[in-house]
Amino acid sequence: MLHRLTKQGLICITQLNHAWLSGQLAQVWGNEHFAQFAPKKEVCLGAELHDIGWLFWEQAPTLNPQTGYPYKFAELSMREHIDIWSSAKQLALPLSRYVALLVSLHGTGLYERFTSWKNSPTSSEIVQDFFKHEYAFQEQLIAFFTNDPYYAPYTTPEVIERNRKLITIWDALSIILCQELTSEAHLSQVPTIDSETTVKLTLKEAKDNHHQVTVSPWPFQHSQVELVYEGRLLRQTFSDEKAMQEALMSSDCAVTLSTTLQPE
Repeated sequence: MLHRLTKQGLICITQLNHAWLSGQLAQVWGNEHFAQFAPKKEVCLGAELHDIGWLFWEQAPTLNPQTGYPYKFAELSMREHIDIWSSAKQLALPLSRYVALLVSLHGTGLYERFTSWKNSPTSSEIVQDFFKHEYAFQEQLIAFFTNDPYYAPYTTPEVIERNRKLITIWDALSIILCQELTSEAHLSQVPTIDSETTVKLTLKEAKDNHHQVTVSPWPFQHSQVELVYEGRLLRQTFSDEKAMQEALMSSDCAVTLSTTLQPE
């Protein structure tokens, strides 16, 4: 879950809704400087479902007693995180094998980049076991795709790495937009046609639940991008977990959020 603090209270955005926003970004990505990607339908769906492992947790989010709000995704224990990411590939698999591969790659990529788990012997054991099973799953799917006439061109190391990196970028961009962008943010190592660049986001206007943000350099197909997503507004903190969950599920706290992206 992501948090956006406002004057009215705390807007909670589920991991699934944040992933939906990632999918919207994928759908309109690419121009003469930022190349297209393939297979497009599968990669867009992979972006939209990259956090599918959070499906069950988000239906009954747990309470952080220190804040009185539901836990943010980064506040859960290593064991909880690994359980969530271990289930993700199986939830994605009935939809598409290629999507399941991308979801699994995104999960292992998180622990390859963010390595604080190495500071704890217990966490290290948990993560290494996770790697063992995920890598075996990935190798099995890649071997299958290599012999598949349709997917073989999309299963080379270069194509897989580019698609994995793009989902990472859309994930990070979505997190920035879902949380409170107060001035500027920067995304580094964004793939272009022939290299990588840093993309700058600047908040131009924040009015009610709509944000206007400029992006430079511009990576999208259209001259303007309209995004819509959803959150749940909590106007108070909680000491009772069930009361918090009931408040989150109430239609009274639902809010529609939108962001307009424009070139700088």
